[in-house]
Amino acid sequence: MNQNWHGILIRHMVLLLGTCLLLGLFTGHYGLCLAIGLALYLAYTLKQLLRLHLWLREQKPDQAPPEGVGLWGDVFDSIYTLQRRDQRVRARLQAVIDRIQESTAALRDAVVMLDSDGNLEWWNPAAQLLLGLKTPQDSGQPVTNLVRHPRFKEYFAHGNYADPLEIPSPVNDKVRLQLLITRYGNNEHLLLVRDMTRLHQLEQMRKDFIANVSHELRTPLTVITGYLETLLDNGDDLPTRWQRPLQQMQTQGERMQTLLNDLLLLAKLEATDYPSESHPVAIDHLLRTIKGDARALSGTRNQTITLEADPTLHLKGSEPELRSAFSNLVFNAVKYTPDGGQIHVRWWQDAQGAHLSVQDSGIGIEAKHIPRLTERFYRVDSSRSSNTGGTGLGLAIVKHVLLRHRGRLEISSVPNRGSTFTCHFPQQQIATQLEAYSPEEG
Repeated sequence: MNQNWHGILIRHMVLLLGTCLLLGLFTGHYGLCLAIGLALYLAYTLKQLLRLHLWLREQKPDQAPPEGVGLWGDVFDSIYTLQRRDQRVRARLQAVIDRIQESTAALRDAVVMLDSDGNLEWWNPAAQLLLGLKTPQDSGQPVTNLVRHPRFKEYFAHGNYADPLEIPSPVNDKVRLQLLITRYGNNEHLLLVRDMTRLHQLEQMRKDFIANVSHELRTPLTVITGYLETLLDNGDDLPTRWQRPLQQMQTQGERMQTLLNDLLLLAKLEATDYPSESHPVAIDHLLRTIKGDARALSGTRNQTITLEADPTLHLKGSEPELRSAFSNLVFNAVKYTPDGGQIHVRWWQDAQGAHLSVQDSGIGIEAKHIPRLTERFYRVDSSRSSNTGGTGLGLAIVKHVLLRHRGRLEISSVPNRGSTFTCHFPQQQIATQLEAYSPEEG
């Protein structure tokens, strides 16, 4: 409204006082006329306030405010203008919301909106098919009460949503889902769910194929290496020109046997999410054993291998799996560190959990290769594996062992200055003193 309310009020009061004084001049009762005039003006103002109060309390949607004259007419007109403006804004917002709901309803992927506490606020029809959510009875329920898979509860509570999670559908165990949570707004959550059943089946077929082929190759390879060993044991009876080819065949046979063992181990690790056996593992003792094996592997290369381990820090998990992962890291450090280099292994605990680091002064790795190091058969340099006899599966095995123990691998490296491989384990994976106690130690 463009009018000046202060000016209007002043004019009304001047007009009221003038009228009262004029009536007092005719009647001779100035005070009485002024009191009656002010009382009438106050009664009119109170009546308009009451009309406004009743309209605000009892108004129906899109109901216009009451009509009025004078100053109160301007007030009601201003309210009407704001009301219409608000209706237009709400109509535009509702149109946007309707379009968003229509588009999400057409998605095959589930979209679920959660509040800051993880309670269900809204979901599209695909969420009903993939997660079994029911409208409206599930509204306001904690999502962990409806998606009860232990890995999802752990994933949601952990708060680190950088990587997606794959679990079976709560509706159908044969359906494999990929879940990804994104934070938005006031710490609210947006849950996206995708049906990964087809990709999971293809991946499972690939794993089964590799496992079956690896298993089938072991028998003929064992026969071949057995005959080679027999021939080499009787090398004096063989022509000299056959000895070197047979030794090379035996070396490559052993390398192939190592590759098959790694493939079978990787298939076994991928078969389940957690180790079948989980008990407190004395990591310091395990690392001392690995250090001795690393010294034997180093041989006469004059490498310095040091170990710093907390003897009271134990980890819950599978000792064979942890031995395989940690030995892969330490042996890689030995292989890729030049003669006279230094390798330092450290096992410690802080507020974030338990950590194992393997630091070397080796040839290092360029930054562009680091994200792909844990892929199967990925080669930074094909000549490296040829020289060191690596299978290209070591870091893939490390990655899967850590995943099964709720851990993660961090890699930092500077070319020509060395690399550091660090395994991080959460607090929940650390064994307490009571769990680490064994009767033999008592």
